[in-house]
Amino acid sequence: MNKLTDIPIHLDNAAAQETGNALALLHEIRHALVNLLESGKATVIDLSRLPMGPGDEAKLLDILGNGEVVAQINALGNSIIRETHLTGVWLVEHFNSEAQPTAKLIEISYIPDLLKAPPEDVREGLAWLTRRLAENGGDSH
Repeated sequence: MNKLTDIPIHLDNAAAQETGNALALLHEIRHALVNLLESGKATVIDLSRLPMGPGDEAKLLDILGNGEVVAQINALGNSIIRETHLTGVWLVEHFNSEAQPTAKLIEISYIPDLLKAPPEDVREGLAWLTRRLAENGGDSH
């Protein structure tokens, strides 16, 4: 081999491979939106448990696009919740304390469960505020 043209070139097309699951997932998301509207029941799709090629995930996320809401939670690693272009369809990504991805979910709901305040936390907040009001001479009723 004396010339650059003599070097064999092999293109790895793995990044563009698709299984066709992006389209199937979009149909599943559509059915989940109908179910949400009819019954109020949320649906969670775990992308890491599905047989998807890199091209499938890229196609799915491209079609879903980005919405107006992004939330970040810092607890034992970050969780990032992004609204997609479709209201009620959320991309939820979890990372460990080393910032490595641990889960990627599509949640079809009015508000992602992770953002809902648990009743025990609301009780704790109420107790704290009641104490603060009592300490400052305010009415605790």
